[in-house]
Amino acid sequence: MDHIKTFHSLTIERELGKLVVEGPVPPERLAEWSMHEQLDAFRRPPEQLEALVEIAALPEGRIIAARDGDTIVGYVTFHYPDPYERWSQSGMNDLIELGAIEVADSYRSFGIGKKLLQLAFAGRQMENVIVYTTEYYWHWDLRGSGLSVWEYRAMMERLMKSVDMVWYATDDPEICSHPANCLMVRVGEDVPLASEERFDRVRFQYRYMY
Repeated sequence: MDHIKTFHSLTIERELGKLVVEGPVPPERLAEWSMHEQLDAFRRPPEQLEALVEIAALPEGRIIAARDGDTIVGYVTFHYPDPYERWSQSGMNDLIELGAIEVADSYRSFGIGKKLLQLAFAGRQMENVIVYTTEYYWHWDLRGSGLSVWEYRAMMERLMKSVDMVWYATDDPEICSHPANCLMVRVGEDVPLASEERFDRVRFQYRYMY
């Protein structure tokens, strides 16, 4: 299938200067930038930048980034499911994971997360795919945000709903391991019914959960 990558950009005005949100960013451009030191939720910042460059080079991969000059201060990733996860079992080429969204602590008051997502779906470029994200409470910055588990969960739901992602039920053991974990999904307008049905079979694999 064709993975449509239509570049978009916008600016966020602030007293200390403009922030640029853009993407999908090609790998060679990402490699020219540096990673903010606070972007360390998954790996050390230099290693995470290497991972972003690798994702951007994938046919289906896309990185939407927010930058302050040449420093990345926020990003969101899209790619095929990890081959070791249940979501890859269907072999669907129109199932894409929203793998990570991260914003540096000192930039979290500018609505960057919502802008990253809105730009990712701009121009109908994701209407031929199902996009899902798995939210696990152990990935959330509860200490830095000062929020409780349920307050953070509500915040993440509001963020995902800003691009029409909705809560979906599943019997996935990791998601079911804590009531705050959840699966959020957006089915593009051009996704065939057959793909939705295949995704449903991936979501539920234990008969007693039907």
